[in-house]
Amino acid sequence: MTLAVPYILRRLLAGKLPVAVSAVLFSLVFSCGLKGQPRELPYKDGETLHYAMNYKWGGINTDVGSATVQLEYGDGIFHAVVEGHTFKFYDIFFKVREHFESRFYAQTLRPASFYRDTYEGKHAMKNIYNFDKENYNIHATVQKNDRPPRDTVLPGTAATYDLVTLFFACRTLDFSKIPTDVPQPISFAIDTDIYDLYYIYKGKEVKKIQGLGTFKTLKFSAKLVAGDVFTGKEEMTIWITDDENKIPLLFESPIIVGKVSGRLTEWEELKYPVTSKIK
Repeated sequence: MTLAVPYILRRLLAGKLPVAVSAVLFSLVFSCGLKGQPRELPYKDGETLHYAMNYKWGGINTDVGSATVQLEYGDGIFHAVVEGHTFKFYDIFFKVREHFESRFYAQTLRPASFYRDTYEGKHAMKNIYNFDKENYNIHATVQKNDRPPRDTVLPGTAATYDLVTLFFACRTLDFSKIPTDVPQPISFAIDTDIYDLYYIYKGKEVKKIQGLGTFKTLKFSAKLVAGDVFTGKEEMTIWITDDENKIPLLFESPIIVGKVSGRLTEWEELKYPVTSKIK
């Protein structure tokens, strides 16, 4: 049975976004919306979040990779870095290394630039984005494998973000003003595409997180992008801390074969105490 894990992992990696960080980024993005006025920033220089990626299918239940989200601040600009990788055992079958960087303005929470460098088996992808302050267009350079880089302009709007900046912008909002069970739009750019999807706030829930304890959480579901991994009919479920930090704790989603999930394993330099933890 365990021999099936590398095959499933390979199928997962064949999706539009890389496995080691894509599920984390989906959870980060879809755990929030962009309506309403920003409040005091819930993060600070030095915040670091660590995640474990897990795959389940029948009797298989194993961690296949990890991801880290780090934040730095200087001169009015936040610099966020997301890195992910498969564990050594799975490197034998399908080695994955992912690197995302975003810079965004502290005052407006709008993105300034975005960088993606991913390696998945024999495939590689790079994104370099520069965001226009005036008209929200995204000046993008995209390179796949060893092909020549392709320059293009993506027609963004005031609601279009890169994946990483969107996470930090969303965490500033007051979730108490979001109605339950009502689809909320969300927009982000990756590669040469802009995705307009939605999430739904489901309400509050007490949730036990493996290795961390039991927390008061806010629960969300999110529409996923159809592809080799998702049919487009599934929704990812996300739980975030119901406190001032608004940290994604756990996300899970059915895929074509089995289920993928990610869970927070460790945090460093949070701005506020984790008052959502019950035990």
